[in-house]
Amino acid sequence: ATVPDIIAQLGERGTKAAVVITAGFGEVGEGKALQQSLIDTAASFGLRIIGPNCLGILVPGVGLNASFAHANPTPGKLAFVAQSGAIVTCVLDWAQARGIGFSHLVSLGDMADVDFSDMLDYLANDWSTRAILLYIETITSARKFMSAARAAARMKPVIVVKAGRHAEGARAVASHTGSLAGEDGVYDAVFRRAGMLRVFTLVELFDAVETLAMTRSPKGNRLAILSNGGGIGVLATDALIDHGGQLAQFSEDTVNKLNQTLPPTWSHGNPVDIIGDAPASRYADALEILRQDRGVDGILVLNCPTAVASGSEAAQAVIESPAGAGAPSLLTSWVGAGAAEQARRMFVEHRIPTFDTPEQA
Repeated sequence: ATVPDIIAQLGERGTKAAVVITAGFGEVGEGKALQQSLIDTAASFGLRIIGPNCLGILVPGVGLNASFAHANPTPGKLAFVAQSGAIVTCVLDWAQARGIGFSHLVSLGDMADVDFSDMLDYLANDWSTRAILLYIETITSARKFMSAARAAARMKPVIVVKAGRHAEGARAVASHTGSLAGEDGVYDAVFRRAGMLRVFTLVELFDAVETLAMTRSPKGNRLAILSNGGGIGVLATDALIDHGGQLAQFSEDTVNKLNQTLPPTWSHGNPVDIIGDAPASRYADALEILRQDRGVDGILVLNCPTAVASGSEAAQAVIESPAGAGAPSLLTSWVGAGAAEQARRMFVEHRIPTFDTPEQA
């Protein structure tokens, strides 16, 4: 109840913006009038409000932490905007362990004033932000959001998680931020229309963060798959098609070079199965050939553990393989637990996206 008066005092002193972390405004019935008083007071001074009921804002590049997050993120090129402060701290904690930085971390809470549209307008034109990630529970102004989303998605990748997809989840959203979640099919259509990529789980969001932070955005959806095991290549292919991608069609020159380099029992197509006894040098040779094919937008390198070849040595060969300007995006998945852990650490240290399974990648 003290917040509106504090905002009035700040406005009189010339303050231009305030982060209101306090809960108990729009998400509960008796708080709605208080929230309106808060917004009316702020508007009379031209003062903008982040929140209420939020974690706050972090801008690592200028050393700003106006939040109660448990850690300070490192500077980077990704912006993450969420209604939920808990999701922000989870992403921050996960990213810190992988050395991933952010340009902005913003928790919007109840969005009584500043909303996703305002943030998209700002971040689309921010030179320090290469990609934008959103965790959305609801949209407050449909027309305003659609305009901002389409403009932002034309300028840089925008990835969105929309929570409250089912009736039960929508009720949870209402109790969390006091928002009405809306019909999920409508949101799905809006995201597609705007050119944003929708993901559905926190794991997928983490994967998106890692991919955008560590590799260049692919120019298209044509993927080459390089593997020492046929089965994991097939699983990767199924997942690729499920998500609307396509297998790259190799040029005749690429096939001829692979024929000259690989054992005669290689798969002679995409996925490129270089056989279970593949040493590190075979990975390096095949990867170099695939990188030269202009029909390849991205390369997924897979490895399953075997007794006759070292997965760590194969990972080192991938790390050391030269990638020139304009080379396809690179993703990796060393499948397994014990034998694959060292390789995954190596990829993280060298800022190459790596995933536990082919489907994740």
